[in-house]
Amino acid sequence: MTQSSPDPASRSLEAHPLSSKADAVLQAANKIFLTYGFSAATTDMIQREAGVSKATVYAHYPNKEALFVAVIESRCEWFANGLDDIAFVPGNFRQTLTEFGRAYLKTVISSDGLALFRIVVAEAPRFPQLAHAFYRGGPRVVIDRASEHLARAAATGDVELTTIGIEAAAQVFAGLVRSEPQMHYLMHPEARPSPEQIDQWVSSAVTTFLRAYGCKALVKTSPALG
Repeated sequence: MTQSSPDPASRSLEAHPLSSKADAVLQAANKIFLTYGFSAATTDMIQREAGVSKATVYAHYPNKEALFVAVIESRCEWFANGLDDIAFVPGNFRQTLTEFGRAYLKTVISSDGLALFRIVVAEAPRFPQLAHAFYRGGPRVVIDRASEHLARAAATGDVELTTIGIEAAAQVFAGLVRSEPQMHYLMHPEARPSPEQIDQWVSSAVTTFLRAYGCKALVKTSPALG
């Protein structure tokens, strides 16, 4: 996770190759939207950045909204693929939760993650379909993937979720991981977290969650909350 990774749009396109021109348009749209926001960005700006004609842009994407949805979907697909690489570890659910939480938080508070979130929230009242696309591809995927791990952990006795339910527990865990760090960096855009800060936030979230829902063995191995 500490190594630099390819641009999310590029990673998504590797899995679902587009034509070279469609690829160039999507890459350019990704850069322009995250730099200028949705409202200030124009198809002319994207066209110039991509080095293609306006006809080429519209041949692949009928309007600016469709282009932005494509950017959202490509970035969310890249993120979801990363979550799919996290394996469930029976008897060591703390490790699974920690890896999952770290991958989630690093994406949420990355510069691009924060920029995309700001844009979607700002445009949601006027373009709810953009917000819906973001939720389906991002937060909803997190809940679904976390629910899969929690269902396995409940089956092996690592957690007890009878009262709260698996999906609600997944929502609680995602909120513990995301809430304060995301708010902090949304309000302090000039600041960047250190790896140690990320690890501390994730550890606190995992410890809090396991103290509420973990089996006794997992609770005993939980570090003290600092």
